[in-house]
Amino acid sequence: MTEPESSRSRPEGTYDVFLSFRGKDTRKTFTDHLYTALVQAGIHTFRDDDELPRGEEIHDHLLRAIQESKISIVVFSKGYASSRWCLNELVEILKCKNRKTGQIVQPIFYNIDPSDVRKQNGSFAKAFVKHEERFEEKLVKEWRKALEEAGNLSGWNLNDMANGHEAKFIKEIIKDVLNKLDPKYLYVPEHLVGIDRLAHNIIDFLSTATDDVLIVGIHGMPGIGKTTIGRVVFNQLCYGFEESCFLSNINETSKQFNGLVPLQKQLLHDIFKQDAANINCVDRGKVLIKERLCRQRVLVVADDVARQDQLNALMGERSWFGPGSRVIITTRDSSVLLKADQTYQIEELKPDESLQLFSWHALRDTEPAEDYIELSKDVVDYCGGLPLALEVMGACLSGKNRDGWKSVIDKLRRIPNHDIQGKLKISYDSLDGEELQNAFLDIACFFIDRKKEYVAKVLGARCGYNPEVDLETLRGRSLIKVNAIGKITMHDLLRDMGREVVRETSPKEPGKRTRIWNQEDAWNVLEQQKGTDVVEGLALDVKASEAKSLSTGSFAKMKRLNLLQINGVHLTGSFKLLSRELMLICWLQCPLVYFPSDFTIDNLAVLDMQYSNLKELWKGKKILNRLKIINLSHSQNLIKTPNLHSSSLKKLKLKGCSSLVEVHQSIGNLTSLIFLNLEGCWRLKILPESIVNVKSLKRLNISGCSQLEKLPERMGDMESLIELLADGIENKQFLSSIGQLKYVRRLSLRGYSFSQDSPSWLSPSSTSWPPSISSFISASVLCLKRLLPTTFIDWRSVKSLELSYVGLSDRVTNCVDFRGFSSLEELDLSGNKFSSLPSGIGFLAKLEMMDVQECKYLVSIRDLPSNLVYLFAGGCKSLERVRIPIQSKKELYINLHESHSLEEIQGIEGQSNIFWNILVDDCIPSPNKLQKSVVEAFCNGCYRYFIYCLPGKMPNWMSYSGEGCPLSFHIPPVFQGLVVWFVCSLEKESQIHLKSRK
Repeated sequence: MTEPESSRSRPEGTYDVFLSFRGKDTRKTFTDHLYTALVQAGIHTFRDDDELPRGEEIHDHLLRAIQESKISIVVFSKGYASSRWCLNELVEILKCKNRKTGQIVQPIFYNIDPSDVRKQNGSFAKAFVKHEERFEEKLVKEWRKALEEAGNLSGWNLNDMANGHEAKFIKEIIKDVLNKLDPKYLYVPEHLVGIDRLAHNIIDFLSTATDDVLIVGIHGMPGIGKTTIGRVVFNQLCYGFEESCFLSNINETSKQFNGLVPLQKQLLHDIFKQDAANINCVDRGKVLIKERLCRQRVLVVADDVARQDQLNALMGERSWFGPGSRVIITTRDSSVLLKADQTYQIEELKPDESLQLFSWHALRDTEPAEDYIELSKDVVDYCGGLPLALEVMGACLSGKNRDGWKSVIDKLRRIPNHDIQGKLKISYDSLDGEELQNAFLDIACFFIDRKKEYVAKVLGARCGYNPEVDLETLRGRSLIKVNAIGKITMHDLLRDMGREVVRETSPKEPGKRTRIWNQEDAWNVLEQQKGTDVVEGLALDVKASEAKSLSTGSFAKMKRLNLLQINGVHLTGSFKLLSRELMLICWLQCPLVYFPSDFTIDNLAVLDMQYSNLKELWKGKKILNRLKIINLSHSQNLIKTPNLHSSSLKKLKLKGCSSLVEVHQSIGNLTSLIFLNLEGCWRLKILPESIVNVKSLKRLNISGCSQLEKLPERMGDMESLIELLADGIENKQFLSSIGQLKYVRRLSLRGYSFSQDSPSWLSPSSTSWPPSISSFISASVLCLKRLLPTTFIDWRSVKSLELSYVGLSDRVTNCVDFRGFSSLEELDLSGNKFSSLPSGIGFLAKLEMMDVQECKYLVSIRDLPSNLVYLFAGGCKSLERVRIPIQSKKELYINLHESHSLEEIQGIEGQSNIFWNILVDDCIPSPNKLQKSVVEAFCNGCYRYFIYCLPGKMPNWMSYSGEGCPLSFHIPPVFQGLVVWFVCSLEKESQIHLKSRK
């Protein structure tokens, strides 16, 4: 594998210094002394008489020497301008400088005034009289321009320094050159994997041509490679700036006494190349940085920032830096990046990238030998794509034989690698306060892959306050993630680090640890009754084990036990022995028929007893004002809900309780209840009237409650109830009772078959349809002509409407006007039978997405609103014409895949400054007609576009064509635009798509 381009440091010049001089004037005098001093100082210097190999063209070698030198020193003497060779050298030197390659040009004015060089006076004027006689005017002008530019550069003047003493003058030059040669670039590892694309993205963003100060943030978990990417980007950019500074390990340095002051001094020193003035406090440093850097165009990297005060001390405001400056911040905590213009989160390496990186460090090769492949994959799996872990494990296994590898890997399964844990533990140690650390340890030991809301309820009971801030802090510091479905996840190595923190408190005796998560440890502690009052949480799952029985006496000593999971366990004995401080009970497949009456649960926040054998939770009344969640789902023997009074309960889940026949009237006393799930309780016939007293209830799921007779009469007055899921209920009396719901915003009635005697509120002439269904209507099986009124004057707040596959035909749509949906943003009409769109859609000013896929009779699409961004019309077999919205937005995505009858896309020619993305396919019967209509329309516009899979062969009306990567052609005198048509392999399609948008 070749080394990623962005991983390389700035290419090292062949020479440190290139000397340009007039040989007749100074070769054996000043230039010779200067050259000798440079060499003695260890500065690799090019001088033409020493460095030119015999037999090589002088011109080409000289050009390479100029281009590959870091500094060019031009010795201007009285005869310099008389040499066309010197003047050509100067032109090339300035070209290199102006290409922004980072090359430095320093003139020496040796017994000549800079103004003579700049204005071509004195001996320079005489030289140019001759040049104008011998050379072309264009070349002479180029020389004059080069001398003017060089004469304006800051350099060394013998007459102004050292009183004309050449030895002292040369000594000052050497000192200055050494200072400028101090390399800006930083060391990066030789073999980097998986960062090239991200580094390029950051470099591209920071290279934007603007005088604004741009700030970029790079964040991710410990060991993910933030500092490495920061160095790679710094190396690529630093030579394009006047000055630059990389501030390493800010968090660690700031922990020292007055630790931010040395960082402020380093920033000033690196920018101005001299010791900073006396800074005795952070506030003084802020003033100096602000005053001195505000006119400098600089590149600054702040590495490993942990707190906002660290940033404030070094770069409080953008105005502290000069126009065009760039700032890069690396951090584990994304919350410090609020002022960043762009942030980049570094993700774990992919498996193949991980294998490459590990193989390099372990075997010095890009892939393992065949007999090491499986062992290598075991290590890669353990490391989970974390570069730090891959490098550490690679170094640990390097030089060992297969038996040595197996021994190390076996040990990893029991005890995590110390070096990796040490690096990761820095993040844990930096967590502020015991509560935050405890939250991290609780998650690492018990709550990975649990819903965030569930975890928050338990942690809130543990810490006594709302833990949302703590969870957000852990997420911001990349210690946890919350996935798309709201579950908390954590990298395996972070999980292992947290568990190791707990294990190290009592390596030999699990019963003396705060948390017991290992199944073997948990069983042994309980079976042997070795628990202590140190234990706060214990998790045991024996659902798949033969041994299930334990005594409640096993918990007698665990007086501080808060978190208890005993899935599948058969407990015998007095439940008085269990902790009174329990806040979580997770007891799946509980074998008990009734909840123990002697079990004290006054402090309980979550009761999770899914798949239990319970018939009734408890007899009599209980008041539990700390309880947040009860989940008895799939407890198929449960016959009624508990008699419970609670001011705190948020969720009551009874899904799949197929024997449930009664919801206790005490439900009206659950004054904070938000969600009641009765899905699949098919024996349930009535809901208690008291449910209308639950003023907080937002979501009610009664899907599958097929015997439910009706809703309570006053349920329509429940302003909080915004979602009702009632799929699969065909009881007509029940459906009639839905008509009273005035505040519901999401209603699902999937599975209902409409007929002539459907409830009156479902008829087209009805005016009693609930007026505020304002979020989503799930009607995938509803018959529109029996559901919707002819006008939608009461539906003005609807934002998303799904009416897919409901048999909607022209006869129905002719009676329907959509313009009343003034707030509609998404409309799904897919799978219907109309040949043209319902009227009024063009007036929906907020509509951004419309789906008409699989509308097989649809012939044309017209009158679309201008705000539309996405049009999905794939699989419309009869579709012939699509008309683009008038005055579209800046982007429009149209999917016409498998719409095989398509002949024309109208309205393109009237648009400008639009980015189009049109997806069609290659099965259209007459593709050339579509090709020409689309492409010719685009040619008349002035905008970017991307057509994906336009059907047919490459058209013969293209002006130029060819095969392979390069294609050259002449630009005609009248040039209005460019159409590029390409054919590529499938694996490159996504890359081309991305590039086409730039």
